Amino acid sequence: MAESFDEERPSTRPIPIVTEPHASAQKGTVAAVIVTFNRLPKLPKTLETVLAQTYACDHVVVVNNNSTDGTREYLDGLDDDRLDILHLDENLGGAGGFEHGMARGYNLGADFVWVMDDDCYPEPDALEILLDQREETSQVLGYDVPFACSLVKFTDGSLCEMNNPITTWDWPRAYLTGLNSMLITECTFVSVLVPRWAIAEHGLPLGEYFIWFDDKEYTKRLLREYGAGIIAMDSVVVHDMGVNAGVNYRHVDETNIWKFEKGTRNQGSYRLRNEGRLSFALYCLRVYREMREGGVAKPVKKRMYQALKTARTFNPQPRFPDNPKYRR
Repeated sequence: MAESFDEERPSTRPIPIVTEPHASAQKGTVAAVIVTFNRLPKLPKTLETVLAQTYACDHVVVVNNNSTDGTREYLDGLDDDRLDILHLDENLGGAGGFEHGMARGYNLGADFVWVMDDDCYPEPDALEILLDQREETSQVLGYDVPFACSLVKFTDGSLCEMNNPITTWDWPRAYLTGLNSMLITECTFVSVLVPRWAIAEHGLPLGEYFIWFDDKEYTKRLLREYGAGIIAMDSVVVHDMGVNAGVNYRHVDETNIWKFEKGTRNQGSYRLRNEGRLSFALYCLRVYREMREGGVAKPVKKRMYQALKTARTFNPQPRFPDNPKYRR
């Protein structure tokens, strides 16, 4: 659900000068947010590892995207005061799930939300390290870091290709102060920590995206306003995603076109509205070129071209946690 398209590394601005940084909550209270859809064989391990963190979560929000595999019954049978189960009446995709889950965590009063998929297994100290590294990096660099992510490994210990964040041009800046963290421009929603104030000021992920690029849009949104996030290299999670592969337009076919269509629409819309017509045009050329190189079937190409056309008018806007739709 948190899969995203890989991109060329963008140029990024230097560390901002902040005269009045946000008041730090330091560690504070944490609401973990797990979005699930028909992954009952993996969800229990995710819950087990999240509930066993060395820095305990105050709340664990589980968003059930109208699963049909017994997930509802399993979740309703659990007995832990920290669990907050949100059963949706329809499958809103990863994007909609994170939108509702982050709103719920915020409305529970958490100082931070910690978001992840239902096949993410954090090591015991993953959250504590995220909290510490975000706070320490904020102190040494003089601005409040707007998001922090973990290092994501595949099940065999190798790099998880889908979840490799994009570094800034000055990525070693925090590392050179003695912290084992690097500055990043964007990341995927597989163990990402977001402070409360960022949600209060710039809202929630775009649920209309449904799947793909919602995480990158959101972290890029925070980057534009506050500066770079970090990857805390000692905070480690395992992403049990089946096949360790990134997303490539050469590989689009009838079985996965539904995801590619949404991802292409989402990224095209983002580029057009935030990076300009040239960026959008270059993105279109990339999609055309890679599909040609991959020998993608003509009917599939036609649907992808339609997705790019749809991007021109697709322009959802962020909502905020006080919206009545999030009331329970």
